[in-house]
Amino acid sequence: MPTIRILPHPEYCPQGTTVQAPAGTTICEALLENGIHIEHACDMSCACTTCHVIVREGFASLGELDETEEDLLDRAWGLEPQSRLSCQAVLAQTDLTVDIPRYTINHAKENH
Repeated sequence: MPTIRILPHPEYCPQGTTVQAPAGTTICEALLENGIHIEHACDMSCACTTCHVIVREGFASLGELDETEEDLLDRAWGLEPQSRLSCQAVLAQTDLTVDIPRYTINHAKENH
């Protein structure tokens, strides 16, 4: 079972933490199931960027991005080469280190 190390985030995980989740689980599912309430405004349907994460270690173990995810990531705040939408990034057997960006673009939450 892979381990996900979550780097500190002021709102979702102030101290940082480590969780385990079975391979085949998305990063978003793993975080939510372990009490880290990352935003996922589209209910994990790959229609927004609120669950954007940066995979600091273990990026290559995740499945390839599809075109829809790539297009959405272009709109994410703080995009980096190791960025993924956590609702689309499926865990393999490799441990990961994940950084949740400080900001997200969530028009519903921001009352747009």
